Amino acid sequence: MPLTRTATIAAMKKYLITGLLVWMPLAITVWVLRLVVNTLDQSLLLLPQAWQPSNLIGFKLWGLGTVLTILVVVATGVVTSNLIGQRLVRMWESILNRIPVVRQIYSSVKQVSDTVLGPGGQAFRKALLVKYPHQDSWTIAFQTGTPGGELADLLPDDSVSVYVPTTPNPTSGFFLMMARKDVVELSMSVDEALKFIISMGSVAPTEAKKPEESNG
Repeated sequence: MPLTRTATIAAMKKYLITGLLVWMPLAITVWVLRLVVNTLDQSLLLLPQAWQPSNLIGFKLWGLGTVLTILVVVATGVVTSNLIGQRLVRMWESILNRIPVVRQIYSSVKQVSDTVLGPGGQAFRKALLVKYPHQDSWTIAFQTGTPGGELADLLPDDSVSVYVPTTPNPTSGFFLMMARKDVVELSMSVDEALKFIISMGSVAPTEAKKPEESNG
């Protein structure tokens, strides 16, 4: 029996959605990778004109700037891991800290990067459940630390600093300071929490494994 027009449209819609579910994640992944690589390739512009690969080999080699950037970053980490490298970094920071305006920007960025990326930092290592924007709703946040200095004296003794990201772009959000009793620590990983936020709740986190009860 031939399909009716309504059935044909419904089937085409189904196949279209199925095809999009296959191609959309791949297309977005490729787009993000191209954006990252193209951005890192701009580092080649820092080389003298005569040393740029496009002039040396006659054509642009896509991705070369990304490889060179990674090598430079890794080499910097190797050099600064020893005593001499650490002294060079301190000397470099001492020079920057004497330059007006640059000093404020550099010190602020360095403090944030040391907190977020440092091996001992606890920022964005723990997902939380908090009441926001009012007492009758909940959202996912990330613990960024604990209030210090003057804030520690004014806030309740056991307070935490949290970042509440927006969706679907978690790079923007709100910074809050809350009593620890008002937050719920989650067992889900930060990656699972980010997926849940970016997907606007459509990608549910996997259920945490319960510890096995001891016999006896």
